[in-house]
Amino acid sequence: MEKLPAKTGWLWVKDGFALFRKQAAEVSTLFLSYMFLMLALGIVPVIGQLLPLILVPVFAMSFMQACANIEQGKRVYPNLLLVGFRSPALKTLLTLGVLYLLAAGIAVGASSLVDGGVFWKAMTGPGLDAKDIEGSNIRLGMLVAALVYIPAAMAFWFAAPLITWQKMPLGKALFYSFFAVLRSGKAFTLYGLVWLGIGVILPATVSTIVALLINNITVVVFILLPLSIILTVIMYCSFYPTYTSIFGTPAPGDTDTPAGRKDD
Repeated sequence: MEKLPAKTGWLWVKDGFALFRKQAAEVSTLFLSYMFLMLALGIVPVIGQLLPLILVPVFAMSFMQACANIEQGKRVYPNLLLVGFRSPALKTLLTLGVLYLLAAGIAVGASSLVDGGVFWKAMTGPGLDAKDIEGSNIRLGMLVAALVYIPAAMAFWFAAPLITWQKMPLGKALFYSFFAVLRSGKAFTLYGLVWLGIGVILPATVSTIVALLINNITVVVFILLPLSIILTVIMYCSFYPTYTSIFGTPAPGDTDTPAGRKDD
């Protein structure tokens, strides 16, 4: 694992855009299929609220596999959503998903120390009234939750592909992921800042300008929604180069799937 310079964070974003451009429609279709599936799972009583988080590592491999297919000149198909479920590492990926859930619960729970449980209620309850948020420290609570979650996010970042492609056991994958992110901290900091600008500030700016010019909420949503979806898909594509720049391109044998085939 090499220690990467800060500029690598910007290169990851550029590579994400490059991967997206090669099969924009296919990757977008994969993402929309994923979103519809998450909405369907949300209908399931009780566990439907937990499954999307537990299945994050499984579906993360769908997008990593999609990027590997693009890089290898193979087509991306919606049935790549099932690639994680076909993997011999499925049980380990599901265990990793449970750890995702626990880490998120601990982080959100920690926010109660500063906001009296307002953020916790917002995340776990049916919703909050405006009077519940008014005068609360929910913003500080969200900040505390984010800071508490950072070490877990570092351990989770590469864990799924390391488990699936490098055949690492869970503990080793978490260890390698954490220190890989730590060693390349400057690159990841710039990467996060760039996506903050592109993924949050840019859509907010565009929506504000459109709202001032047109003053029609329908038009604002019509512009902002597809923009947000496209940027989210590109961000998902940019996860792949963060892995390959540190751990190398996965061998074709590790990424072979029934869904992938060479372009004609």
